[in-house]
Amino acid sequence: MKTEIIYGIHPVLEGLKANRRKFHEIYLSEGKSNQRMEPIANLSKSKGIPIAWVHRQKLQTLTGLDTHQGVAAVVSPYPLLDIPDLIGRPEGNPAPMFLLLIDNVQDTHNLGALLRTALCAGMTGVVIPKDRSALPTPAVSKASAGALEHIRLAAVVNMVKTIAELKKNHVWIVGLDKDGARSIYENDFTGNVGLVVGGEENGIRPLVKKNCDYVSFIPQHGPVSSLNASVAGAITMYEAYRQRQSCDLYKSDR
Repeated sequence: MKTEIIYGIHPVLEGLKANRRKFHEIYLSEGKSNQRMEPIANLSKSKGIPIAWVHRQKLQTLTGLDTHQGVAAVVSPYPLLDIPDLIGRPEGNPAPMFLLLIDNVQDTHNLGALLRTALCAGMTGVVIPKDRSALPTPAVSKASAGALEHIRLAAVVNMVKTIAELKKNHVWIVGLDKDGARSIYENDFTGNVGLVVGGEENGIRPLVKKNCDYVSFIPQHGPVSSLNASVAGAITMYEAYRQRQSCDLYKSDR
């Protein structure tokens, strides 16, 4: 039986709330009075999950880090989806899909930040490549402040083939690149859209970019040539969120 250890107050609490993983045991730092731990302890007890109060050093040994915030949990692996499940929409929800495709982002903090924004902006799913990418590890859950635990996420072997599959399902693919042909504010994000955000150094890979329907840029001023991947993604996701919230079709979605 495969397990992993998630750590930190937000990842453990959000994992409990999301109810997507099996929790085998929760470790809390003994002698540490912290009101932020109370919801974890109470929710664990209500779910019948064993709690062990341990020395802080034990938590550091379990996690290999000193940033565990006095909380860790032994859980089942992160529940990845496949593409057909990811693009399936719940019955009674007519809102079009809005997917985030993260291409070649290898920094765990950038991936965590993108996932946190994706959850807050109401994205319907996230796609990452299995190779040359940060994966949904406990470190990413911590970097996302627990948002990962709620995200519907697929890890794919081939991003280009995935884009082709999404297009067959009537999803328009918009790449984000500083050399794009038009501004993100000229795009219509109210339909079925897949937004592609590239990596920290080189952006979207050339073949992925070639298969986008549109490539857009974020207008900016000043001497710096590009934005951080997670910042650029956040700006675009919230422009899309603004557009989609102005449509009656989305009113029941939030």
